[in-house]
Order: sequence, then structure tokens, then C-alpha cells
Amino acid sequence: MFQSSVRQFARERLAPHVRSMDETGIFKKELIAELFDLGLMGIEIPEELGGQGGSFFQSILAIQELAKIDPSAAVIVDVQNTLFNNALLRWGSAEQQRRWLPRAARDTVASYALSEAGSGSDAFAMATRAVDEGSHYRLNGRKLWITNASEAGLFLLFANVNPELGYKGVTAFLIERETPGFKVGKKEDKLGIRASSTCELILDDCRVPNENVIGEAGRGYKIAIETLNEGRIGIGAQMLGLAEGALDHALAYSKQRKQFGKPIADFQGVQFELAEMAVEVEAARLMVYNAARRHDARMPFLTEAAMCKYFASQVAERVASRAVEVLGGVGFTKDYPVEKLYRDAKIGRIYEGTSNMQRLTIAKQLLGNRG
Repeated sequence: MFQSSVRQFARERLAPHVRSMDETGIFKKELIAELFDLGLMGIEIPEELGGQGGSFFQSILAIQELAKIDPSAAVIVDVQNTLFNNALLRWGSAEQQRRWLPRAARDTVASYALSEAGSGSDAFAMATRAVDEGSHYRLNGRKLWITNASEAGLFLLFANVNPELGYKGVTAFLIERETPGFKVGKKEDKLGIRASSTCELILDDCRVPNENVIGEAGRGYKIAIETLNEGRIGIGAQMLGLAEGALDHALAYSKQRKQFGKPIADFQGVQFELAEMAVEVEAARLMVYNAARRHDARMPFLTEAAMCKYFASQVAERVASRAVEVLGGVGFTKDYPVEKLYRDAKIGRIYEGTSNMQRLTIAKQLLGNRG
């Protein structure tokens, strides 16, 4: 029922606006409000804090269904649930959860700010600094490529309080948008997922009170790593949904498009393409679902998370590319959705850990202890 309701919303409310949002690079505010009304921005937040009291697996299903129609919508929900909400549920104090999670469930978009110009895959080579000034920290620096930043009111941001200790000085801070010294900067003009905002963040003597430290000083590296491990399953679900959407368009078009007096679906060459696409989508689905299942069962899932993100990102690119080819000339135009899905697919191999980083993670687990 949950998956069906998200699917219905995506088809009826989201689909009519996908092309215009892609062209303008702006996600409609009224659709964000509807995501909150449906409970999709606080799926795992307990009911007593205003959320749905659902499971991680439900978040994965929501991301998957939204991505079939618009991967931009999927990543908005993904960052809110698998990164921000999850981090506060696991690492936030009871008081911090009571303060911010109801807002995240009700009406406030959240963002996750880790990356910088000089620290992408090397996430803990960050230059953003936090100086302890007793009752508060003073933050200075710049974050880049931050998803949801244009719409967000809450930011989980990482800065180093003790650079001499390297990654052991990294600390997680909760910053509200109106905080003096904090500013959302330039919005990126992107190849794909254009309706999902990606911006820089600027911190200029930004004063953050001690009570806004998530976890404790110096524990930010652990929070970031463990949260991203969960987030990678979300990206796997996004890429899975994208691939499913592309396959659906290819199947529908192949039955309707005629050449030589019959639908192109009757030609073996097209049938083989569709069959191979379907096999890859099903394999990706099983990998994503298995990683999510292991997470909810409190079983080790690090390897499975890396594998599902790595594989689903590859599948999304291949299936979207093949869908463009099945549609032929019209598939190359913006009049049909597969062109956009093809552009959207590229980011899957880049954000929340590049494909090379996933390979490294998988290899380390194979050669050492799985976890």
C-alpha cells in the first residue's frame, strides 16, 4: 500500500511537472509541500516526533518509486531520510531529536554538507574549520555540491575542530539557515537531476552553539562514514528506479511504434535488448532490496551497500542509454522522458562515493573482515 501510494503520487502529481522543472532547474514548492503532507520526508522519524514511524526499507521504496518518474524528486527525499534524519536518529541527543526532527517531518527540508573543493572522495581533507570559543564554535569555510541547499532550512555540516588530529578532529554541526555568518551561495547548472538544487555554502565567522554539536567533538568522521553507508543504498534505489522508468518507456514505445508493418517489439533484435535490460534491472532490484533488508535486520551491510550502489549506477546508465536507442530519433529529443533519464543517470557513479570508491570498499571487505 505504501509503495502504491507513492507510485500514484509520482504519476499523477509529479509527472506533469518533470520537464518544466528540469528546464528551469527549480523544484516546485507546492510539490515539496505535498511530499511533507504524504509523510515522505519523515519516514523513519517516530510518530511521537511527527514522523511515520516506518522502516529504512520504506524509505528505499519511496526513493525507487519517485525515481521512476523524476530522479530529482527521489534525491530530495533520499537526502532527507537516509542522511539527515538517520544521522539525528542515531547520533542526536533526545533534546536534539525533539528540537529538529518534528521540523524535518513537518515542513523543513534538510541538507547534508560534507564535500568541499579539495575534499570529494578524500572527504576528510576538509578545510572548513571550527574554533571552540567556550559557549559556541566559530566556523569558517566553504562547502560545495550540497544537495537540497537551495530549499533547506536545516544543514548537517562537517568541520574540523582540530586539524592537527586529521580526521579525528572532524565534528558534525546542526546549522539553521538563518544563523548569522551562514549563507547559501551559487547554485550549480548541472547536466542532470537539474530540479534538485546543488549549491555552495559559505561560512564566515558563523557562530554555532555547543548544543548544536551532533554526537560529540571529533566524532564527525564516524557519523559521516556510517551515514553515507546507509545513503548509498538510497542512491542504489534512485538508480534502480531510474532504470525501471527507462525500461517502462522502452517497453511501451516498442509496442506502439511500427516499422515494416508491425510493432518493433515483434523484432527479435528489439526483444533481446528489452530482455537484457529487464535482467539487469531485476538484478539491481534484488541487490538494493537485500542491502536494505540487511540494514533493517541489523546485519552487516557495508559490502552490500557499496555493491548495490556500484551496480545500480552502472545499470541505470546502460538501461537509460538502451532506452534512448529503442526509441530511436524521438528518444534523442526532449519530447520523450528517456533523454532526461539518460542525463540523470550519470550522477549515480559520482555522488555519495564514486564508483572507484565503491570498488575500494568492496575489495577491502573481500580481503579483510566483512562488516
